[in-house]
Amino acid sequence: MSDVTEWRCETLTSRCPSIRLPHEQALRGSRLRVEDLASANRRKDEFLAMLGHELRSPLAAIHNGIQLLSHPAQDTPAPQNLTAMLERQVRRMTRLIDDLLDVSRITQGIMHLQRERVDLRDVVSNAIQTLEPDIKQRNHRLSVELPDSPVCLQGDPGRLEQVFVNLLANASKYTDNGGELTVRVHARDGQAIVCVADSGIGIAPGALPQLFGLFRQADRADPRSQSGLGVGLALVRHLVELHGGSVTGVSEGLGQGSEFTVCLPSAT
Repeated sequence: MSDVTEWRCETLTSRCPSIRLPHEQALRGSRLRVEDLASANRRKDEFLAMLGHELRSPLAAIHNGIQLLSHPAQDTPAPQNLTAMLERQVRRMTRLIDDLLDVSRITQGIMHLQRERVDLRDVVSNAIQTLEPDIKQRNHRLSVELPDSPVCLQGDPGRLEQVFVNLLANASKYTDNGGELTVRVHARDGQAIVCVADSGIGIAPGALPQLFGLFRQADRADPRSQSGLGVGLALVRHLVELHGGSVTGVSEGLGQGSEFTVCLPSAT
């Protein structure tokens, strides 16, 4: 385009608002698209960096454990302790990889539920059993409140267990050794409700709206906030919504702990 043509376009759009408005809207739309692409690119780079960090830590621990088992020294920990450590790190990597695969399935719309009638008390108990080694390692005090009567719903027991494993893992990770974790299950007004609370580092008020975003992490004033891929809570939200339910997270602020509540439609 020549300088004369550009001058004529600018003159025409300045004199004719009906032409100027669509022109400005198109420019604004282009800028927004460029900003979105730049943001997505930054998030991709951040995600790859976090993925490398999250895989490196357990791999290093596994490598060191194998070396100690292969070449034991006088001060080498007992084999059963090393084996327990290796099992923890393998579970950590397995959960990480499973979460990534499931997020991919959800974003592609190929996640399918195997629904059956389940008692939510059993699902939550299985999730607690899965996280029990981590909870014991951190010396957390776990309080579990289950009703005497069944809390039934139509759902995929494996996927529901995954929801509560993720919530408990989060609560444990962000709670200091010796802290308190609470799990409550009850039914009310046609809803099956599970609350997972902790006495951990809490969440800043401004971070609450982005908690369940994919590859997003809350801006917590603690080094532990930099761990994880930011997929756990996004996966929780998607799985709960696939079951026709909802999940919310609340916190009184930094240092005040957190509570996540899952509401699911109960079965009659």
